[in-house]
Amino acid sequence: MDFLDLAKERFSVRDFSTKEIENEKLNKILLAGKFAPTACNKQPQRIYVLKSEVAISKIRAITKMVFNAPIVLLVCINLEEVWKNPLEEGYDTREMDASIVGTHMMLEAWNVGISSVWIRYFDARKISEEFNLPTNIKPIFLLPIGYKSNQSNPSSSHNDKKSLNEIVEYL
Repeated sequence: MDFLDLAKERFSVRDFSTKEIENEKLNKILLAGKFAPTACNKQPQRIYVLKSEVAISKIRAITKMVFNAPIVLLVCINLEEVWKNPLEEGYDTREMDASIVGTHMMLEAWNVGISSVWIRYFDARKISEEFNLPTNIKPIFLLPIGYKSNQSNPSSSHNDKKSLNEIVEYL
């Protein structure tokens, strides 16, 4: 599939079927995250695959926004490995790197027939506590993944895109 077609077709799914994701497809999604570019190639991402009944129960107790997905990818950053900009005190690339990794995984998921939705509606401290994450590992977002249900459709605003003239300016 042409990349632009894939990007236009993909939408956030908020209603997943119970069909299990094949290991081969899950592995491709995770490899897309592995090969995503990060600042100075530091690769600070840590991806936790929440798949067991215990893990899924824990995440559903923290946020209702996993929409019964059979797998939830918990995307975190190792703060000891993020690039810090020496020209701007206090700036690091934690969210940028995680977002690039997440976008790669989200698009590869769609490419192999798996749906997803990007979630940041949770208390990161609760996730850290519940999953006993080390203090240097910070949750950035959740990526629930699975096969979309037959009732799943794009939101009504999915195709409401600004024109290029509204978002691009040539200098």
